This record gives sequence, structure tokens and C-alpha cells, in this order.
Amino acid sequence: MKRVSLSVLGGAVGILFFLPLLWVVTNSLRPGSETFANLSPLSWQTFLELRPTLTNYSALLDSPIGRATLNSILVSAATVVIGLAVCATAAFGLAAFQFRGRGLVFGIVVLSFLVPFDAIAIPLSTMFRDWQLTNTFAGLVLPGIGNGMAIFLLRQFFLGIPAELVEAGRLDGLGWFGVFRWIYLPLSKPALIGAGLMLFLFQWQAYVWPLLIGTDAEHILGPVALSNLQGQNFTDYGLVFAGAVVLTVIPLVVIAGFQRYFVQSVSSTGLK
Repeated sequence: MKRVSLSVLGGAVGILFFLPLLWVVTNSLRPGSETFANLSPLSWQTFLELRPTLTNYSALLDSPIGRATLNSILVSAATVVIGLAVCATAAFGLAAFQFRGRGLVFGIVVLSFLVPFDAIAIPLSTMFRDWQLTNTFAGLVLPGIGNGMAIFLLRQFFLGIPAELVEAGRLDGLGWFGVFRWIYLPLSKPALIGAGLMLFLFQWQAYVWPLLIGTDAEHILGPVALSNLQGQNFTDYGLVFAGAVVLTVIPLVVIAGFQRYFVQSVSSTGLK
């Protein structure tokens, strides 16, 4: 009986989370003038559309959000590739080498992802303006490549790699870079994918930093472009909801494809 009650409760909570998403998707398939037509009173027509149209999605191609979505994909992909190289190297150093102050350095890494990035975004943007990095893809990518959470996850995973493998590699003539390249990286595929997902989501959902740094049409990112669709005097909510769906589906597909690796990487962080 208790299990049945918990299942019913879980299903009810799931429905409460699902209904707003269904409402957004449904309204993205309606003309903007009909977005709020069925809100009062609530009925099945509020959440279902019998005559769906793709007009809002086709209109996205002519709006700034089309270019902005491509920019977000480019910036997020660059952040994942460069960020994994930086974070994996830092994690390897913290896991494989014994040196004075290692605990202090690791503590700073942990502290770095406990501080909200938005709290330092404004002073950091001033530095980037002095370095002439505003309205550049480099300026959008750089703050995301050194992610403390990604370093933490990779370091904890690296600590679980047997020391015997490292000693065997050293005896076979591998240098430390060879140990990192041929032993640590091949064994750390789940952790690398999990860290890559974190880097991707951090960059994809960022709003304050792209708003400060990428202000022109060529470097604007998806969340900022979506916010700009809300005009001062008129807002086409059908177009806004269509843009929201597109910006949600892309990371959803990525997460669904690599979910098992992400779970495995997180579950392995406390093994040692």
C-alpha cells in the first residue's frame, strides 16, 4: 500500500512538472494571438491544439534567434573541447602528483564553483573590455573553460585509477604526459563525458555573461536573443514559445544521449 501511495504521489508530481512544459509546446504551435485564449477557464484546449501550425518555427529562421542558436552551439562546443583539455589536465595534476599545498589548491578549486558566476560577472566583464574581448567568441568562451565542478569530478574519478597501472606505465618508459594520455584518459570516458555535459550546460544556459560581452548581432547567444523577442509594446508569444522550445530541445537531446555516462561519472566521485 505504501509503495502504491508513493507511486501515485510521484506520478502526480511528474504531471505537475509536465503540464507547464506541455503548455509551452502547445502554444508554440498556435498563433501568438491565441496564446492566452484558453487560460480561463482551464480546459483540455489549454494544453492541446487540434490545428497545430509550424508558422512560429518557420518565423524563427528569419528572426535573430536563428543565428543566435547557431552561435550558442558553436560557443558551447568550443567550451566543451577546450574546457575538457584544461580541466582534465588540472585534475590529473591534483590527482597524480604529491606537492606542497595540493590540499590548498584543491580547496580553492572547490570554493570556485561554490561562488555564483553572476556575482563576479560585472567586474570580470570590465577586465574583458580592457583586453578588447567584447563581441568576440573568445570572450564568450574563456570564462567557461576553467570549471571548478568539472575539475572536482575528474579529480575524484582519477583518484580511483589503480596506482599499479601508473607504475607499470612508468616502468615501460611512459612520461607523465604518456601516463595521462594512454592510461588516465582511456579509463575516464564516463567522467569526461559527465564533465563535458556540465561545461555544455553551463555555457548553454548562461545569460548574464553573454548579455555583457556578446551584444552585437554576430555574437549574440540564444538566451539573450530569446529575451530580446519580448518587445516594449508588442510581444509575439507564439514566436517566444517556439524559441524556448528550440533552446530546450537541443540540450535535452544531448543530456538524454549521454545520461548513463553522466550518472556513472557522478556516482564515481566518492569512491576514493
